[in-house]
Amino acid sequence: MDSVRLPRTNLTVSRFTFGTASLHHLGSAKAQAEHVAAAIKEGFTHFDTAPLYGFGSAERVLGKVLASSPELTVTTKVGLYPPGVSEPNRATMTLRKAAGRIWPAMSRAVADLSVDRARASLENSLQRLRRCHIELLLIHEPDAALLATDEWLRWVEDEMGRVHHFGIAGPQHVVQPFLQMANPLTAVIQTRDSLEGREADLLSNAGLPLQLTYGYFTGASKEMSGAKILAGALARNPAGSVLVSTRSPARLAQFAKMAKSQTQAPS
Repeated sequence: MDSVRLPRTNLTVSRFTFGTASLHHLGSAKAQAEHVAAAIKEGFTHFDTAPLYGFGSAERVLGKVLASSPELTVTTKVGLYPPGVSEPNRATMTLRKAAGRIWPAMSRAVADLSVDRARASLENSLQRLRRCHIELLLIHEPDAALLATDEWLRWVEDEMGRVHHFGIAGPQHVVQPFLQMANPLTAVIQTRDSLEGREADLLSNAGLPLQLTYGYFTGASKEMSGAKILAGALARNPAGSVLVSTRSPARLAQFAKMAKSQTQAPS
């Protein structure tokens, strides 16, 4: 799989980013680690995670697998956190998710835009990921009206040795206010997009390139084939990376093949 230099950064990433939001659905940590290793074998070099995913287990699995591959790069996040204890065991996590169907607060993400919580979260993420730095740290679906931008900017400056790039992640309604305010925390933007809705046009309309985009499969019509969705996603985001998530080894190979064929296709 070919790589690109992410626009507005010096970070080189694979054309598809491997998302870990649903990694815990594979069951055991061993099965999850084997799936991440399979993604690496297919050419994924950039991985997207968060302390919210699997209540911290996604970061821990990534840390185990990527420990021997320091050249691979990672995005993690702050701002949204799992409910309850920070790292429950698998039984507790399963129980919370099941109970959340009846009492949503049991499994609902906790939003906290304080710098103190973000600082502690970064420490924990680095420990789980077994790294002394993170290539990209994103604020997870922040509310622009509630974010203390100046305080965050001071913290970002303090963390320059451990955080190489910083930005925000969220759908259109989250990103739009930041663009309207010309908020300086938007050096990197990860946002939802689709072939029909073209939500990421809000970046193009603001004179910004698409960097990290996601949501193409959930936003596609049922009649559209997977190959057409992937080709369209790469065409929509020609200079950045498209975040994808799958629990199927065969689909991993499809991603790699599509990224290669799109790169080699004549212009």
